[in-house]
Amino acid sequence: MRTAALTRRVALGAFAALALAACTPTEPQPAGPPQVLSPDAASKAAHAALDAVEAEGQRVTVSIVDRSGNERIRLTSDGAGPQSGESAKRKAFTAVAWGQPTSELDGATLRDIPGTLFQGGGVPVIAGSPIAGIGVAGAPSGDLDEEFARAGLEAVEAELP
Repeated sequence: MRTAALTRRVALGAFAALALAACTPTEPQPAGPPQVLSPDAASKAAHAALDAVEAEGQRVTVSIVDRSGNERIRLTSDGAGPQSGESAKRKAFTAVAWGQPTSELDGATLRDIPGTLFQGGGVPVIAGSPIAGIGVAGAPSGDLDEEFARAGLEAVEAELP
């Protein structure tokens, strides 16, 4: 009888040890470096957008911002209005902050957030999550601005991380 009780205790102890080992948390895995749009890709996107603009005879500013809204590159075509630079940057920031094209964002409550601009012309660059924004401002309509921003996005989509 003692042997049976001892065997049960050993078996129960072994089972408990295995159960604890299976439940022991592993070390948290470091979350790799954040995805970013490389300087080369940002330049390529901005130039592609500006090429599309010039093909249509428009005068605009193209702005590329990172996930935090920091402007990485700005290109301005000759004759673009002085307000186009700030508008392009704000459209780019709005697109990356919400992860959607600015033409799809609308709402009175959103319009009051500083640094944003809810008019067509901003598109997000997404690699799993938004990593950058492309904003274009200065064309006669937000639809045209967004068409040019999309040309920039299309130029780098295949290179996204």
